[in-house]
Amino acid sequence: MWSWFRRRNDAGQAFPIYIMVVAGLLFLAFAYLAVGQAAANRNGAQTAADAAALAAALDTRDQLAGKWVEDVLDPTQWQDIFDGEVPGLVDSCGRADQLAAQNDAHVNDCWSPTPLDYKVEVQTNKPVGDSIVPGTADLKSTETATAEIEPLCTFELPGEDAGDDVLPQLTCKDRNWELNPDDLTVLPEPEDLFDVHLAD
Repeated sequence: MWSWFRRRNDAGQAFPIYIMVVAGLLFLAFAYLAVGQAAANRNGAQTAADAAALAAALDTRDQLAGKWVEDVLDPTQWQDIFDGEVPGLVDSCGRADQLAAQNDAHVNDCWSPTPLDYKVEVQTNKPVGDSIVPGTADLKSTETATAEIEPLCTFELPGEDAGDDVLPQLTCKDRNWELNPDDLTVLPEPEDLFDVHLAD
């Protein structure tokens, strides 16, 4: 009889401990869920920032390539174009806005530290959401990204005795372009002239 009461007493003492363990495990599960929500929100912000920066840089690359085609018969202008030192380019941050919006975010800031790169700060439109962590429900993630425009081509201006109708050979990575001023039907594409990538 005594042993029966003792077993029942032990079971009664174990039940509160069991409840505490289960409650602790549930708390940990919700905490991990909150961390996961925040990480997913940050990842979304970083994706939007990367896409926005690349979009701005690609737009500028295309403008520079267009300027090169316009001035292909004047090789004295080429180096300025490859350096990004071209007046009259349209600000490409509008493209950053478009790509951020497609990723459910918006651009807080967009600027060019140099003529050949764009830096973009993006914030998510949606907050992290409700969780057990106080103050995170309305928290939005902000991330930055930088995209660089890298010139891929080199050339040497012809000597003074070469004549005005001689264009330099353009070496772009592993291809040489022999440019004939009388037949300019085949010219390098923007991706032949410039590479665009995210900064490390």
